[in-house]
Amino acid sequence: MSIDVVAGEAVTTVTINRPDKRNALTTALYSALAEALETAATPIVVLTGAGGTFTAGNDLGDFLAHDDSAAGDDTPVRRFQEALLATRAVVVAAVDGPAVGIGATLLLHCDLVYATERSYLQFPFTSLGLVPEFGSSFVLPRLVGPQRAAELLLFGDRVPAPEAHRLGLVNEVLADTAALETRVADRTAALAAQPASSLALTRELLRDTESTSVRERMDVESQHFGKLLHDPATVANLRAKLGRR
Repeated sequence: MSIDVVAGEAVTTVTINRPDKRNALTTALYSALAEALETAATPIVVLTGAGGTFTAGNDLGDFLAHDDSAAGDDTPVRRFQEALLATRAVVVAAVDGPAVGIGATLLLHCDLVYATERSYLQFPFTSLGLVPEFGSSFVLPRLVGPQRAAELLLFGDRVPAPEAHRLGLVNEVLADTAALETRVADRTAALAAQPASSLALTRELLRDTESTSVRERMDVESQHFGKLLHDPATVANLRAKLGRR
């Protein structure tokens, strides 16, 4: 039972490696995931699961054994969630197999999601006597519309990868594991070729929920644009492009 972390020059791959339990998450695994995200020093992070399952969600036995109700927001789960929200890395999810519960809701906070045909998302909270978590009741209606979000969250039915793609929850569906790995490698290589500062700030803008109007967002964009325009790396990049023309 582990979280495997492999860090390259531009990409850190974080793998949930508990295939005998369908990669169900325990408090210890949440802590390890949080640490992996907090310490990742690369501009790109890939999240994936071993053994044909992304993650089946919470390990219910471990979940019941650790009553964190008195801890408020100071829990391994919340630490992981905050780490995923706070990272400056572009987060790419490589989903092969089931993504259930928080396995599905965490995908709403990834920047790019690629999945195999056999994969599915599922939000089973209501059937468990619970409510949605990780801000999914806020994010999902804005992604797929209020009625479709209500259907997904109230019934908790499986959402096959092709349907998730149609809804805009998955970027691309690949035939099998090998095709998924090849496509993710291709896409992360393309990302790694981009200036790291631009990647980080573009992710920040895409994830910004503070702006309340187009003009307010324009002001924030202008601030970043102006700083980058005078950054030596940007100047060198622009001059190189001009030279090629």
